[in-house]
Amino acid sequence: MGFDTLAAETVLRLKNKYPYIKLILVLPCLSQTKGWNKFDVDRYNYIKTQADKIVYTSKEYTSDCMFKRNRHLVNHSSLCICYLSRNSGGTAYTVDYAIRNNIKIENIANLLI
Repeated sequence: MGFDTLAAETVLRLKNKYPYIKLILVLPCLSQTKGWNKFDVDRYNYIKTQADKIVYTSKEYTSDCMFKRNRHLVNHSSLCICYLSRNSGGTAYTVDYAIRNNIKIENIANLLI
């Protein structure tokens, strides 16, 4: 429950002013919330009820379901808005993949420095 949640909640707030925008969730698997606390699960489920579309890239958790999710996001986007503060990890890999696919990057971590 981090940047993805904040982004989804921001889109939901913006829909009040801009009703034509859509919240499309791309989720790694059906069991993503396994092991989460009740507050986070409830927040996640509320966001899902408000989404215009939900795409799951895997039915079950696998070692590469997050990788598939991140690739799907890039492959279906024209802009990558991210919070990238280090050069390693899943976000760094995804941003690098987006750059290699000529996707424009907006790193909001740079706005806060």
